[in-house]
Amino acid sequence: MSRKQLVRPGGRSARVQASVHSAVRELLAEVGRDALTVPVIAQRADVTPSTIYRRWGDLAELLSDVAVERLRPDSEPEDHGDLRSDLTDWAEQFLDEMASGSGRAYIRDALLGDPDGSNAGRCSAYAAEQIDIIFARATGRGENTPDLEGAMDRVVAPMMYRILFRPAGLDAAYARRLVTDLLDAPGTGGR
Repeated sequence: MSRKQLVRPGGRSARVQASVHSAVRELLAEVGRDALTVPVIAQRADVTPSTIYRRWGDLAELLSDVAVERLRPDSEPEDHGDLRSDLTDWAEQFLDEMASGSGRAYIRDALLGDPDGSNAGRCSAYAAEQIDIIFARATGRGENTPDLEGAMDRVVAPMMYRILFRPAGLDAAYARRLVTDLLDAPGTGGR
């Protein structure tokens, strides 16, 4: 069982997490990643270093936890009135955010301090939740939608692969092409 699973939600634990996360974000902006240490973060957060080690284990796991929270969407996808427009807009924004310098840094941190894959799973769940909202809206309007896993495999997965390993040519046109390929493919139900 990981450390994060042992932490009780709410109360002091929530305050410690908020304080430490805030300290990390502030210090990243002020001194950069290379200057971060657990004692420096602990001092800024007004906690002991042992509190951080007990909760997160090490600096990599802490940075991973902060990155995952930063990758969480802060709002629902916009509703443009139809599936193609909604999914295209979301995919363009997702690609723009994840392919940015800060997006890549968060992805890198989220994966580096994630020995069991749980943070990667949380990031994937964020994208799936956003697409599921888009699909639910489309279904409510009477539109057919592809299955969620198909959308993850044909839109999100190629973008993440390209962001991590082949970043050239990542633009809105690429995101639009992925959505078009998904929705126009025979048997996907997106027409």
